[in-house]
Amino acid sequence: MSTPNVEAVKLDELNCWRIRHGQAELLVAQQGAHILSYQLAGEPPLIWLNDEAVFKTGKSIRAGVPVCWPWFGNLSRNPQSVQAMRVGNEPPTAHGLVRAMDWELLGIETEGDSLKVEFVLPYPEGGLPGWPHQVDLKLSIRLDEQLHISLTSENKGAEHVTISQALHSYFAVSDVRNVHVEGLDGLSYIETLDDWKTVTQAGDLHFTGETDRIYLNTPPKLSIVDPHWERRIELTSSGSRSAVIWNPWIDRAAAFSDMADDGWQRMLCIETANVMGDVVTLAPGESHTLGVSIGSKPL
Repeated sequence: MSTPNVEAVKLDELNCWRIRHGQAELLVAQQGAHILSYQLAGEPPLIWLNDEAVFKTGKSIRAGVPVCWPWFGNLSRNPQSVQAMRVGNEPPTAHGLVRAMDWELLGIETEGDSLKVEFVLPYPEGGLPGWPHQVDLKLSIRLDEQLHISLTSENKGAEHVTISQALHSYFAVSDVRNVHVEGLDGLSYIETLDDWKTVTQAGDLHFTGETDRIYLNTPPKLSIVDPHWERRIELTSSGSRSAVIWNPWIDRAAAFSDMADDGWQRMLCIETANVMGDVVTLAPGESHTLGVSIGSKPL
């Protein structure tokens, strides 16, 4: 059994940990319990660490695996049951409330041949801003031959709570124009770039322009096939029936102050999610876990 190497590091204003266990290296920030990068020795990264990412207190990080919770994307595009959970007149932030908050590191410990890292979100007095519901949130990371991420929501209050959420994973690719995604053939998806129309996927997904799609009733397993890097990234999800696939392409990336103009070529987001008709309602005392396991195989 190998002993993990844990190093506390500071990226500009943010406290982070660099964790090495076996062949794996993980970089994670306290803010947002945000996985910033993950790779195996001698291989290209699996999780993309944006060269131009900004590491400032209170600012969301465009890289790695942001946690989107208790709503995903634009709140007004969420089902009414999710919108109704929020109170107040301030404009809601995109992707929820927890990406730019400091989480508490519960511990880093070995379990057999694997390593477990756990974070919890301290419950602020009075609840989250504009969201007065007592739901405990835990992010668990496990390293073995794969990276396993799980987000558990437990309703500690007396009322039902409805959430949408996502593990907004940025995957590292050799060039998004030369990769494709398997496992989507025949699925319905919402084309957000064309008036949110519902369309049916035919064959594998290839990338020729800006992409922002919500796939519905997704299977547990999806794959990113990257011929240049001669690998297949396999994603196995749990607690989810929806996935969001996103790449900003040329014009959108150029408009981002925290992404290189060509950064879009090196990343592809496949977000393990509960969105649209796949939102989660928790009765008092009930919990739900959203999870994804990430690994790679040679082609």
